[in-house]
Amino acid sequence: MSAEISAAAPGQFTRRRQQFRAWRGTRPFWAGLFVLLGGFPIMYFPYAHLQLGHLTLAMSTTAGAGSLIIGVLLIVLGISLWFQKHVRVFAGVAAILLALVSIPVSNFGGFVVGFLLALIGGAMAVAWAPGASSQPQPPAGAAPGEGGAPATVPLPPQGTDPVSKNDLSGTSPANGANGRHSAG
Repeated sequence: MSAEISAAAPGQFTRRRQQFRAWRGTRPFWAGLFVLLGGFPIMYFPYAHLQLGHLTLAMSTTAGAGSLIIGVLLIVLGISLWFQKHVRVFAGVAAILLALVSIPVSNFGGFVVGFLLALIGGAMAVAWAPGASSQPQPPAGAAPGEGGAPATVPLPPQGTDPVSKNDLSGTSPANGANGRHSAG
């Protein structure tokens, strides 16, 4: 391949991958994935029948319904983190609380695997912050109604009355401010 050959146009797979990458970058994707994956072991293990050789271990407990509810809620919270990024703090705190409740309710939180995944995902959701927008900033010299730097307020006239001579703050009763904007 020589330097004169131009790169081929990106294919369908590359375009879809770039679209998914852009979508993933605008939301707490990994937090939602961790919370979603944390719900499965919490929901699965209370109903599982594990085989150890010829021995069958039935993990059914009286808290099976509670485990099912916690698991389903964690899965719903994980999906909502993907598609409704504005609920990230609520979903993160709810995932952390559900992970903590899953310890006594569902076999130590799905044998600690589901507990840790939901706890880490909830913490990531609370800590996630949206990135800076890529919209261009208005120029600094824009008109007052168009954005840019705020308009400056003209200083009151510095007359000959003795109150305004030494008042540099512009908040004396002589100029009608009555001290409302003073810092002290």
